[in-house]
Amino acid sequence: MGLDYKLVLWNKHKKNYDKLIALGMVLYLIVFFVLSLVTNAEMTAETIIIRAFGSLAIILLHLILVIGPLTRLNPNYLPILYNRRHLGVSMFLAALIHGVFSTINFHTLGSKNPIESIFTSNMDYGSLTNFPFQVLGFLALLILFVMASTSHDFFLKNLSPKIWKRLHMLVYLAYSLIVLHVFLGAFQQETSPFAIGVLCLGFVLITGLHLTAAFKEGKIDSFKASKDSDGWLEVCTTGEIEESRAKIFTVEGERIAVFKNEGKLSAIHNVCKHQGGPLGEGKIVDGCITCPWHGYQYLPHNGQSPPPFTEKVKTYQLKVVNGFVYVNPNAYEEGTEVTPISC
Repeated sequence: MGLDYKLVLWNKHKKNYDKLIALGMVLYLIVFFVLSLVTNAEMTAETIIIRAFGSLAIILLHLILVIGPLTRLNPNYLPILYNRRHLGVSMFLAALIHGVFSTINFHTLGSKNPIESIFTSNMDYGSLTNFPFQVLGFLALLILFVMASTSHDFFLKNLSPKIWKRLHMLVYLAYSLIVLHVFLGAFQQETSPFAIGVLCLGFVLITGLHLTAAFKEGKIDSFKASKDSDGWLEVCTTGEIEESRAKIFTVEGERIAVFKNEGKLSAIHNVCKHQGGPLGEGKIVDGCITCPWHGYQYLPHNGQSPPPFTEKVKTYQLKVVNGFVYVNPNAYEEGTEVTPISC
């Protein structure tokens, strides 16, 4: 969390994360260049650059898209989620280099503007074997540019988390365009099925992980709590909640997290105000509920971020009857204090 916005604010963790990203990218490019020259000495430098940075961008995009479901399935992957936006910007830069060199190589020799040439040099949209696949890549690059240029928390705050999140969900549209771009390009120009095979494998991996994570999440949403005579919902027993941890339940269409802290229970809305992280998958650190995604914190008894921060989430009233935990489904206003109850 930060008190103000700075262009770049690197802590030790971010520096190590970025060093690993940079090192991995450099090593991949070196290996790609060497293998390309060894297997095809006649390949031009421009072609190697186009293919190296294009394939690097695709690998990074696949990595970005699997991080989310991996963290939902196994919290050990959370450290790579923390600065996923850095990985996204790195991926865009690789895609940009690929796009710029492709445009220079294929669309600067004629009399037309290069951008105009991308859209008009081939108008055969009805043909699979001659489809203008470069248009798809250009549109995907525009989406990636919008995402990379709005990745800073300044835009997240001023656009609102909901709009920002919807904007960055366009990554799936960009991925679809890139899949078609690479598939059609390989289908038209490559004799080896390797590129198509790798792409299909990546698609299966991403789809499989997302479906598995969605199945796990669906169990939470399908939870049906029984009501008592006063309308309170029975959600679990006190023993089912670990100390400094929470259990997540869906109440009246909203996910809530019931936390245990020093033997007392509190309930808050499960969605972090920063990027919609699942607060119930975090833990209590120094008396504060800590979001597992980016470390935003909230006090369990009132859903407020500790001063001087101002984020707030809804709170819920609890009661314990014969060892069973009940939730009042009517939420309090964000930041409302509710006295924790003993187990």
